Amino acid sequence: MIQDDVPVSSTPAVQSLPASWRRWLILGGGVVVVCAFGLWFAQRNQESTDDAFIEADIVEISPHISGYIDRVEVADNQWVKAGQLLALIDPRDYVLRVQQAEAVLAAAKARHGATSQDLSVVTTTTSAAVREARSALASALAAQQQAVAESGGSEAEAQLTHNDVQRYQALYEKQEISRQRLDQAQTADRAAQARKESARRAVEIAMARVGEARARLDEAGSGPRQVALKRDQEAGGQASVAEAEAALAQARLDLTYTRLEAPSAGKVTHKTLLLGQLVQPGSVVLSLVTGAPWVIANFKETQLHRMHRGQKVIIRVDAFPHREWHGHIDSFQDGTGSRFSLLPPENATGNYVKVVQRLPVKIVFDEPLDQLQHLSPGLSATPTVELDTGGPLF
Repeated sequence: MIQDDVPVSSTPAVQSLPASWRRWLILGGGVVVVCAFGLWFAQRNQESTDDAFIEADIVEISPHISGYIDRVEVADNQWVKAGQLLALIDPRDYVLRVQQAEAVLAAAKARHGATSQDLSVVTTTTSAAVREARSALASALAAQQQAVAESGGSEAEAQLTHNDVQRYQALYEKQEISRQRLDQAQTADRAAQARKESARRAVEIAMARVGEARARLDEAGSGPRQVALKRDQEAGGQASVAEAEAALAQARLDLTYTRLEAPSAGKVTHKTLLLGQLVQPGSVVLSLVTGAPWVIANFKETQLHRMHRGQKVIIRVDAFPHREWHGHIDSFQDGTGSRFSLLPPENATGNYVKVVQRLPVKIVFDEPLDQLQHLSPGLSATPTVELDTGGPLF
């Protein structure tokens, strides 16, 4: 009986094992279903991508002038303030250029001052000479007119006395007058003829003086041309002064360019500056990462239908796996990434294969700048967008 009871008592235990496994399998399957549903439920309003990177404004610092580096004031990865000195180009050549430009300006001002003084003198002298010449001509013309009038009177008197002599000569021959009366008439005639000749010479002298006065007036009339010439010279001197002032301003500006200063606050990166190095205008000597970083996330076009600006984003960075940042969608690029590639795809071909396109989305951080110092450009990120209901794409 004892041997019969043992197999009877062990048979239910053996038969119960498959049922236990079935219960565990059912329970495990239910847990998996619940977890899958919970995961779907939690992510039904989320879109995420690992095709995302940290970006920031990178300012490339290059000198305006050429020269040798005299001092280097910063190190790699150093944080600098706006206006802080980064490096100094040897300023001695540019100091000499400023001094030379100052000397050229002083000489130009001196020449301009002398030309201005000459213009003033010529203007004053010309005006006085013209007035004097006109006055002399008027006096000469008046004297000529008076001499001509006197000459006319002398000629009339001489003609009268000449006629008297002829008449008295005839009367004397007829013995109607005395010899004394004839001699008186002849004496008066000789005196009248002398006065006539003197008046004629006076007219000639007056005419010569009028000619001289006209010549002096013509000479004085050339004064305005001299004034115009001096005025042109004065304008040229003024232009030379302006040119010298511009050259001095450029020399002083070049002297300020010997100081390479930070245009804004940021971190020094990619520094290639060395003491004594020859730098040229346009050559990049260091880069400056400035401002707050942001994320460029390349979402698939099938993920965009529920996205819009302002949606909250959880950002994870591969370099800091145990930390999260928060941000929001700032904007959407107007064009997929492939459209701005070096060789955009040409889809109008016979061998077209549809490829899901990606659209760059800009995401900005909500944290203050001091909490974003370690987010360097180029780091990989994984943003997760908390989707809202409705709202436009752009």
